[in-house]
Amino acid sequence: MRLRAKIGMLVTAAVVAAGLALGFMPRPVPADIAEVTRAPLAVTVEDEGKTRVRERYVVSAPVAGYARRIDLKAGDAVSKGQVLAVIEPARSAPLDPRAQAQALAQERAAEAALAVAQNNAHSAEAAAQLARQELARAETLRKSNFISAQALDTARSSETRARAAAQAAQYAVTVARFDLETARAAASTVHLQAGNKAAALQVRAPVAGQVLKVLHESEGAVAAGQPLIEVGNPQSLEVEVEVLSTQAVKILPGSRVMLDRWGSDKPVEGTVRTVEPSGHTKISALGVEEQRVWVIVDFTSPRQAWQRLGDGYRVEARFVLWQGDNVLQVPSSALFRNGKGWAVFRVEQGRARLTPVEIGQRAGLATQVLSGLAVGDRVVSHPDETISDGVRVRAR
Repeated sequence: MRLRAKIGMLVTAAVVAAGLALGFMPRPVPADIAEVTRAPLAVTVEDEGKTRVRERYVVSAPVAGYARRIDLKAGDAVSKGQVLAVIEPARSAPLDPRAQAQALAQERAAEAALAVAQNNAHSAEAAAQLARQELARAETLRKSNFISAQALDTARSSETRARAAAQAAQYAVTVARFDLETARAAASTVHLQAGNKAAALQVRAPVAGQVLKVLHESEGAVAAGQPLIEVGNPQSLEVEVEVLSTQAVKILPGSRVMLDRWGSDKPVEGTVRTVEPSGHTKISALGVEEQRVWVIVDFTSPRQAWQRLGDGYRVEARFVLWQGDNVLQVPSSALFRNGKGWAVFRVEQGRARLTPVEIGQRAGLATQVLSGLAVGDRVVSHPDETISDGVRVRAR
């Protein structure tokens, strides 16, 4: 009995010890496991852009005046030299009652002044006629020596003065007539329709294309240089994209561009035509000042692939900076700093092994591996502080 009791106690102690050992033994850490693969990889810069007509013409009013209504609508075709708008000379303003009364009084005063001038002209003409007759008699008497030479000279002088006075009186009549016309124009209570079809200015289309926007449709007064209508060829589209200046320095003319999220499931392709040399400041949605640069993209896909796009349509542009067809890659989240280099936790026989790696191109979620790993290796994709070299891990 004592032997059996001792054996039972020993067995119980062994079971308790085994349970304690099993309970305090480190358990495998659950982790996300990913496999090192070879696949195509592309390094891209993504940003939002919009389409625009490559050559657009804003037709403006060349002079100030009164524009007639523009009957053209957006989308209408126009030919080169076609009349887009007609501008008449500016119309006069109506008079208020007080100003109208003053203008009418000035008109009557001008009529009276004209009558006075005409009477003065008649009087001066009569005096000039009498002076001419006196001069003729003096010349006849001088030939017969009935008057002296001095008397003849006096008659000639009188005739010259009378003739000049008559001419001045006629000029005074002309001036009074012009003053009367001015007063009558000022007294008019009706808008002066100074413009007519012959005097109206026709604004013509500089090129053949389509109307993009009508900026001044209804008739009314326009100032010199005021935009009236936009004309362009919507078939010649390009894409303008605002990218950060830190990304623009990586984009080269001729780089490949993928344009998607424009309304079709299939992306279209393009190439970078130019990266503008100057940047500008833009406030982001979070209120942060950013330096942005315009990048202009030309379509390379057939016209049928993007024919539904129009001027000012939104697109998503992906600039391809680097690409490879068969690239050894690992999830970017598996990488972490190890001294001056990079490392991953490679899963080997259920344990995490610290493995230094050399990386190449980084493309967001995936990174190129140059050395340190092989195809088929398994790595911890999201290592945290619970994982260290030699720790047992299991797939989550």
